Amino acid sequence: MKKLSAVLVFAASPAFAATGPFFSLKNTDFIVTLAFLLFVGVLFYYKVPAMLGGMLDKRAAGIKADLEEARTLREEAQALLANYERKSREVQETADLIVATARRDAMTAAEAAKAELKVSIARRLKAAEEQIASAEAAALRDVKDRAVNVAVAAASELLAAQLGADAKSKLTDAAIGEVAARLN
Repeated sequence: MKKLSAVLVFAASPAFAATGPFFSLKNTDFIVTLAFLLFVGVLFYYKVPAMLGGMLDKRAAGIKADLEEARTLREEAQALLANYERKSREVQETADLIVATARRDAMTAAEAAKAELKVSIARRLKAAEEQIASAEAAALRDVKDRAVNVAVAAASELLAAQLGADAKSKLTDAAIGEVAARLN
């Protein structure tokens, strides 16, 4: 093998290049052309270009399928994004509506509480005024009762001092007769 490679190295030396007529086996250009044509012929015999073309077509079809799948995925992603954005807007609108309703309800509840507080205060004031009026009436009754009691006590002392036993018995009989007449 080493001898063959040494012979081929010397055979391909530039001293032997392009000597003689073109269609001669001593002309390296002709030999290279023949080797190239023989190589191309072998490639066509074993259908290498068709295999390469088939592989390239198969690869192109795979790339085309990948691109189509990517396009489909992109469209699905855009649809999902639009759907989520729409849902997000709907949720935001619902949240805004809930907040507005809560504020409105809070304001209504506050107004109702204020009105109820005013009614409660008015009711308590009225109750306090009624208690004060009742206490005044009770105090006036007590004062009148005491005044009557004091007046009766003073009158009885006065009458007792001025009237004798006969006058007392006449007044007692007259009072008994008056009471009997009123009862009948």
